[in-house]
Amino acid sequence: MASLAIGTANQEILYLEKSRLAEKAQWVLNAPEPPSLWRELMDSARETVLPRGKRFPYLKDKDGPFKTVISVLQTMFPIFSWCRHYKATEFKNDLLAGLTLASLCIPQSIGYATLAKLDPQYGLYSSVIPPLIYAVMGTSRDIAIGPVAVVSLLMSSMVPKLEDPEANPIAYRNLVLTTTFFAGIFQAAFGLFRLGFLVDFLSHAVIVGFVSGAAIVIGLQQMKGLLGIAHFTNKTDVISVIQAIWRSVHHSGKRNRKLFWLPATAPLISVVLSTVVVYLTRADKHGVIIIKHIKKGLNPCSIHELQFNNPHIGEIAKIGLVVAVIAITVGIKQSNSILHEKYTKSTLLTFIQYILLLCRMQEAIAVGRSFASIKGYRINGNQEMVAFGFMNILGSFTSCYVATGEILLILYAVPGINLDLDICLPVLTIKLYMYVGSFSRSAVNFSAGCETAMSNIVMAITVIISLELFTRLLFFTPISVLSAIILSALPGLVDLHEAYNIWKIDKLDFLVCIGAFFGVLFASVEIGLLAAVTLASAVNFACINRMKNLVFKLGSAFQVTISFVKIIIISIRPGTEVLGRLPGTDIFCDVSQYPMAVKNSKALIIRVKSGLLCFANANFVREKIMKWATEEEENDSKEKRTVQVVILDMSNLMNIDTSGIASLLELQNNLASGGMELAITNPKWQVIHKLRLANFVTKMGGRVFLTVGEAVDACLGAEMASV
Repeated sequence: MASLAIGTANQEILYLEKSRLAEKAQWVLNAPEPPSLWRELMDSARETVLPRGKRFPYLKDKDGPFKTVISVLQTMFPIFSWCRHYKATEFKNDLLAGLTLASLCIPQSIGYATLAKLDPQYGLYSSVIPPLIYAVMGTSRDIAIGPVAVVSLLMSSMVPKLEDPEANPIAYRNLVLTTTFFAGIFQAAFGLFRLGFLVDFLSHAVIVGFVSGAAIVIGLQQMKGLLGIAHFTNKTDVISVIQAIWRSVHHSGKRNRKLFWLPATAPLISVVLSTVVVYLTRADKHGVIIIKHIKKGLNPCSIHELQFNNPHIGEIAKIGLVVAVIAITVGIKQSNSILHEKYTKSTLLTFIQYILLLCRMQEAIAVGRSFASIKGYRINGNQEMVAFGFMNILGSFTSCYVATGEILLILYAVPGINLDLDICLPVLTIKLYMYVGSFSRSAVNFSAGCETAMSNIVMAITVIISLELFTRLLFFTPISVLSAIILSALPGLVDLHEAYNIWKIDKLDFLVCIGAFFGVLFASVEIGLLAAVTLASAVNFACINRMKNLVFKLGSAFQVTISFVKIIIISIRPGTEVLGRLPGTDIFCDVSQYPMAVKNSKALIIRVKSGLLCFANANFVREKIMKWATEEEENDSKEKRTVQVVILDMSNLMNIDTSGIASLLELQNNLASGGMELAITNPKWQVIHKLRLANFVTKMGGRVFLTVGEAVDACLGAEMASV
């Protein structure tokens, strides 16, 4: 009887097991259909026009089209959001910050205009209209708008191939304005149509190498002003520049240089003192080159000067595209720099530099290719690109050339602050750079205590007053001082420490960095950038697939094109899955595919559907995870927040580069600011090796696990894990 009972029990167990297996098979077979293409397009459009998280307290009990209109207006013109609560005390701080910013901006803008081979007033023009437009449309309260060195260098290296600035300066200026118009069009399109992923193809390694090479080239080109060289080369490679300096160096010893290059404590003081000295000593009669005439008055209308019928319009548009991406990248992606380790005990003192120019969109977005200030506000990356686009479009109508921003914020570890940009330099490092001469406008703006974008308006008004009243006083300003001001901003661009980090973590990324550096240094700005991007793409896509085999298997050029486009889209926009536990098992599956899977109320478990986390998709993945996390947070009341940990399942990831690591660091920081933790599970060999080299495992507190189940148990405890 006992054996019969045991046999019956075993049969029942086998039957139950078969039934359970059949039930699980039905889970797989009866999964709901994936969302349609139309639904995905509509969701993307909805996120573009009406970003998640917008709340209007004064309309929360109302519905209808009026609320939608207000939402769109506040999204497109963020000034409507903060100006309603603007206070007199905030204006006092913004006034001081704006005046301080103007004292730096005026001499820098004049210097950058000369670097772009334009008359000095065009640098001042570019510090009037763009800051005003950004104050209305931008989402950052701390960014300082104006011309920058890298974009000025890019203009002076690419546009002269179409028109000689010395032989025909008016035609050259018109082409620069037309290029600015196209740059604005592309930037606005990137934001409106969510095309920021195009900027992501400029990896962290590319930006480090590109900016370092550009900084050296810019510095060498300032030798013309410092040494008073009358005839200089229009080429930007280091060999041509050094040859031009060498041919003219024997003249410099005959010049009286004692009073012409004073060590400045600040750019404006340098300009004032040097101008006074030159005027009193009449040094311009003894070989010192001065600015001479700066046209008085406000920005003249330049719509009629745009060259849409120019035979080189195609080339102008291409230059505009390159400048647009550079301006976005330099602004947005400085954010992707690897997190440094200097913090205070009570606050997270981290600077984020919004590189909206390709020199620093990895060191904004991008940008961006991504910002949040100590006040707890969010930066909308797409809106930033739209704002930059419109300020350059309208700027091209008012005699401005491409302007961008160097965004820089301090983030306090206060729950509820969410970030859209990446980590850059700690505050102590930024202050050191400021002291030794690397004058960042945004660093000055922040340090001066700006509260809102009103500081940009104050700066623009100050520049307007200077254009109306003080341009005659700059007649005797020596060009050498302007060159010195530009040189003072360059040391911080050459990031040897970051280059060493790239070498330590990923040798292939370092190869890309060096390729960009030497390409800019010995070829040209655009060739160096193009070569580095091509090399970076080849290196990273080789980690995903052996493209040769795919190409040989396909039958036609059209098929090859379609297949490559598909691979690129999947690579740069990988899917993300929220995982839940299947009932009665320790298996975690996509809750969209398996509706019966139960999500843990205390843990948000996410898996990325990609084999590589790299520069092309890292920002997208980070933003997607933050959307999941903040949506879960918003669904819970502040009194009853439930999500405590975000668990990232890395079982699909085969490799990671420095941009991916920087993105994970930023994700960890974002979650920490919201009171949540980050844990990772099942990282592959190459991935965990690079994470250890980057010290990421230590920074995240060692929360690395073999399986999702172990991570849930360890982070929440056995009892909570079963909830």
